[in-house]
Amino acid sequence: MIPVEPVKVLKALADVNRLHILKLLGRGEQCACVLLENLALSQPTLSHHMKILCDAGLVASRKEGKWIYYTRQARALDEIAAYLQALGQEVPPDAPAADCHCRE
Repeated sequence: MIPVEPVKVLKALADVNRLHILKLLGRGEQCACVLLENLALSQPTLSHHMKILCDAGLVASRKEGKWIYYTRQARALDEIAAYLQALGQEVPPDAPAADCHCRE
């Protein structure tokens, strides 16, 4: 299973703050104010990170009043994990590429 945009997802995961956010969201839905209390980030910086995570499909958001609530998307994480696992599978060393014409 290939994620819709693996590069976008991997770029979103390539930041320590965003990984921390995903870990915090592992506890369940969190309000932005709760995330701010647990991170050494300003509100605009948190918003920037949340936009990247949402655009990558790793987090979903909903607005209630003046607050935004975020939820981690487990399916997206499962998809990228399966994609990475498939990349790590060994291919026999004598297997030519499917489009290789050098042995004809």
